[in-house]
Amino acid sequence: MWAKLISLAGIALAVLFSAGVNAEEPKNGGTLKMYHRENPASLSIHEEATYSTNVPAMPIFNNLIVYDQHKPQNTVDDIVPELAASWSWNEDKTALTFKIREGVKWHDGKPFTGKDVKCTFDMVMGKSQNKLRKDPRKDWYENVTDIVTDGDFQVTFRLKRPQPSLLAMLASGYSPVYPCHVSAAQMRTNPIGTGPFKFVEMKQNESIKLTRNPDYWKKGLPYLDGIEFTIVPNRSTAVLAFVAGRFDMTFPGEVTPALLKDVRSQAPKAVCEMVSTNISTNLIVNRDRPPFDNADIRRALALALDRHAFIDTLIQGEGDIGGALLPPPAGVWGLPTDILETIPGYKRDVAKNRTEARAIMQKLGYGPEKRLKLSVSTRNLPIYRDPAVVLIDQLKDIYIEGELDVVETGIWFARLARHDYSIGLNLTGNGIDDPDQTFYENYACGSERNYTQYCNKDLEKLFDKQSAETDVAKRKKLVWEIDKKLQEDAARPILYHGHQANCWQPYVKNMTVMVNSSYNGYRYEDLWLDK
Repeated sequence: MWAKLISLAGIALAVLFSAGVNAEEPKNGGTLKMYHRENPASLSIHEEATYSTNVPAMPIFNNLIVYDQHKPQNTVDDIVPELAASWSWNEDKTALTFKIREGVKWHDGKPFTGKDVKCTFDMVMGKSQNKLRKDPRKDWYENVTDIVTDGDFQVTFRLKRPQPSLLAMLASGYSPVYPCHVSAAQMRTNPIGTGPFKFVEMKQNESIKLTRNPDYWKKGLPYLDGIEFTIVPNRSTAVLAFVAGRFDMTFPGEVTPALLKDVRSQAPKAVCEMVSTNISTNLIVNRDRPPFDNADIRRALALALDRHAFIDTLIQGEGDIGGALLPPPAGVWGLPTDILETIPGYKRDVAKNRTEARAIMQKLGYGPEKRLKLSVSTRNLPIYRDPAVVLIDQLKDIYIEGELDVVETGIWFARLARHDYSIGLNLTGNGIDDPDQTFYENYACGSERNYTQYCNKDLEKLFDKQSAETDVAKRKKLVWEIDKKLQEDAARPILYHGHQANCWQPYVKNMTVMVNSSYNGYRYEDLWLDK
């Protein structure tokens, strides 16, 4: 039943649609069973910087608008209404007005209104008494001056200047609407939403359970009775359990090329898709901590990297080399190869690069007899630990002796936000494929997610210029100029953009995998089980 293989600009995206989405009759009932890679720090999407929270929590909520979850590549042309019935810009593109859907209720029975929209985004912008403990996406809305309501069913976002990407950011899986009447603290452990599924319980290091919302505003949905996430930290164990039929679906993006071979050999009827995830693996360097406050040593680190070796060793060639933005063809805004190869450290002549790096280190007093000893911090997940081990091995060539420092997820992002590390191996997931999200969140001076504390005020002016540009071709040239400068400055050296697989049993119907965001397609409201 699964057909329609889509090829995008020469790369087979292998996005399978159920051939019978219209021909088959959806079936009600059943619980979707998935494994989860770890215990999430909380279920408050607005407070967390990882899709370990996004995946189980997104079905609880709705956005104002969202990307069509059955379009494999996110674009602004594929944004559809959710809690907003419609939207419109004013003439000079400095005000975005949403007509709010009527008759929607929160899971506790209270009515949803436009005031909840204002409460949510005032809170994210730091303008509310209801405070977030962590606020990783505050900088998304730096251009919003205020949010005003006109009655219960109209909300307007007023902007300092035009910003077409505001729609894209509001459509992200990281942009749910929260209720005014529920505290930020409660949303971490007992979230209330308007979405297709209601929160039941989260047992630490065991499971997360959701149940069908019988009063969901989309009549007839969801088809499932519930979703159950079982926490299985060991990736190989989890995949073996999927192969054995214990789970209906794998955790998104957690099936490596090596594990994919196992799945295909042991469960040949399973449906598996290898796609880009819009997650970059990168080197983070604390610029305020000696000796990394010296630009020369940061340049040496960047020159030591063998990006192709990471891809070949860890993911069997299933990856792309790029800058801060997802490389084409999966990405819309990423640097083309001819520009990448003009940036120090990006050419394949690794031996030449490392010779230059060793010369820099020797000028700083390091050498075979005097190595720089340090800890390389990373998150306690295989997708982090494995490349960190390769990084440590590569740094040995330039007189750096690294020791792996593994940090649990519950404190990893908080530790980065307070800059409590020297160098580290991090993964940066971009919630959308848009330059505004990437630049403001990860590279703007003072952003909570700017873990390396890179700050270039002149470049930040270009952030604003590209953000306001409505001509796509002109904007893209500005974006490339910015991304090139970020890589030349080793702001956050990008090692690679990896591909990972998702797998599901053949009886799971109506599943689509997105190729340029792992964050925007996991509502599960119109999936069904045909057992």
